[in-house]
Amino acid sequence: MEPAPGPQEKYQLITRNLQEVLGEDKLMAILKERELKIYWGTATTGKPHVAYFVPMSKIADFLKAGCEVTILFADLHAYLDNMKAPWELLELRTRYYEHVIKAMLESIGVPLEKLKFVRGTDYQLSKEYTLDVYRLSSVVTQHDAKKAGAEVVKQVEHPLLSGLLYPGLQALDEEYLKVDAQFGGVDQRKIFTFAEKYLPSLGYAKRVHLMNPMVPGLTGSKMSSSEEDSKIDLLDRKEDVKKKLKKAFCEPGNVENNGVLSFIKHVLFPLKSEFVVLREEKWGGNKTYTAYEALEKDFAEQVVHPGDLKNSVEVALNKLLDPIREKFNCPELKKLSSAAYPTPSKTKPADKGTKNSEPEDVVPSRLDIRVGKVISVEKHPDADSLYVEKIDVGEAEPRTVVSGLVHFVPKEQLQDRLVVLLCNLKPQKMRGVESQGMVLCASSVGEPRQVEPLDPPAGCCAGERVYVEGYEGGEPDEELKPKKKVFEKLQADFRVSEDCVAQWKQRNFLTKLGTVSCKSLKGGSIS
Repeated sequence: MEPAPGPQEKYQLITRNLQEVLGEDKLMAILKERELKIYWGTATTGKPHVAYFVPMSKIADFLKAGCEVTILFADLHAYLDNMKAPWELLELRTRYYEHVIKAMLESIGVPLEKLKFVRGTDYQLSKEYTLDVYRLSSVVTQHDAKKAGAEVVKQVEHPLLSGLLYPGLQALDEEYLKVDAQFGGVDQRKIFTFAEKYLPSLGYAKRVHLMNPMVPGLTGSKMSSSEEDSKIDLLDRKEDVKKKLKKAFCEPGNVENNGVLSFIKHVLFPLKSEFVVLREEKWGGNKTYTAYEALEKDFAEQVVHPGDLKNSVEVALNKLLDPIREKFNCPELKKLSSAAYPTPSKTKPADKGTKNSEPEDVVPSRLDIRVGKVISVEKHPDADSLYVEKIDVGEAEPRTVVSGLVHFVPKEQLQDRLVVLLCNLKPQKMRGVESQGMVLCASSVGEPRQVEPLDPPAGCCAGERVYVEGYEGGEPDEELKPKKKVFEKLQADFRVSEDCVAQWKQRNFLTKLGTVSCKSLKGGSIS
């Protein structure tokens, strides 16, 4: 068993490949006393790409140095930054980030159990945090707030107030996450110095700040989610990786703004402590480098050809991406990916003037959900797994509803029961019987599968409206258009809480008499 590293060794691991450290003396003083507590935050905006391996590699260093590491999924920041993540997509994108960042860490061998994962909205909406935002806003000048966010917050001609709040929230995160240090790119420097200036004015300690260099993208500029050719997506196919690397800026002998070399330096070398340049025997055969400086020197002297360098990075990169691709090949994560990042081309040309209208409109108030009373239950004449029910939803005539509940709920338990019915789906025939609604049920996550119809509060009447907390006022669609997939998009965020309460994005399903629930399926899905 290797001996635990001493303070100086830990310092070297923590600071290697960094561009700058603010608070070096404090960092060393902490390391002499105890383990460092540090956090890295990422706003859940565009899709993470391969440049995210740069901070992941440093997180691996922090863990080797014994640090207590927190990863913050800054969902509220993503919204505040000029609404880069629309509110309606925020939860979906945060879940996508959680899955993909964890998959990246696993692909480079980082043990997830040693990390703490936190969402910004877990604490940023608390009374105490909100009060501190107000306290901070009473001492921060507009000039300082704008200057602090200049390199991070999207700059527009008429900036929103939300962008001025962004740096203050990031500063407060250091206190509320109870860390000694914050880690980020050097583009965060102005926010870090802002935090050092203003946190003491609230009576909070100044933190250490660790900064990575900005890694050039494949075009030679910063790797960006918004510039398609500058980055390789984590889920890009192997042929796309090859195509993008082939077009990458990698001029013979030029080591400046070389994204291919930078990726080797900041990701591949720290992970493996070596890099193998693959080439044919006639060009000297494979060569293993154990120091990045030697590789850079050979490239500068044109001993290593750009084509060989790109081919070697392609092989190494695909080894990192393969387990991520495999994880995201399951139907659930494919669905999450497409819902969190809907393809712009799917918007009809007529919608160009209101390109944001579709995601903005996908809100729970568009669903016509009502309390229903089951009047009769019969087996479907042509399907052993289906019931045909007559359900009173407060209309002149009861609705006919077909439900696949035969194997989960005995007929006598449905008879005269109050249920929760989605009433504005387009009617469709199920084995010859037209179904005019959907009984909403909770389903267990694991096997064997269990299903329980949702229960309205006791005392509800047939036809009573069921709504999601905070969305009481909107009018439901007369009929949901199947092509728009409004229900499917909303349903992706339906969950049963640990208290067995039905929720959408952690907001309760309600009637005027209280919450909608199920009997026992904690943490289940709803469909």
